[in-house]
Amino acid sequence: MKDLTPRQAWAYLQAHPDALFVDVRMEIEYLYVGHPPGAVHIAWYEYPEMEIDEARFVERVRREAASPHRPVVLICRSGQRSLEAARALEAAGFTEVVNVRHGFESDRDERLHRGTLNGWRHDGLPWEQM
Repeated sequence: MKDLTPRQAWAYLQAHPDALFVDVRMEIEYLYVGHPPGAVHIAWYEYPEMEIDEARFVERVRREAASPHRPVVLICRSGQRSLEAARALEAAGFTEVVNVRHGFESDRDERLHRGTLNGWRHDGLPWEQM
């Protein structure tokens, strides 16, 4: 698995236009906080259950990717859910998996705020919002 910063992941996506870009956050995060253009939404877990169904997630990615050899790039809020999801995909036989470190909103700063240190939006990368 590759663990790339948002800018590195953006460069990777530009160099691999066939890659499947998956946002693993909950639907409300994807829609209302914003998401990178072209990212497909496949939640690692969803509200209100908040339970991980690893097999369901892997199957949904498998259907979307059409091949376990297609590169898959994963993003979440901070890089933690996507890291777990990346491990699940690798265990299921996916051969090229990329985690976006710091995620879409970033690590928390000393005031526990996101978006001030790093992350996709912080780095000025393309994003859209509902």
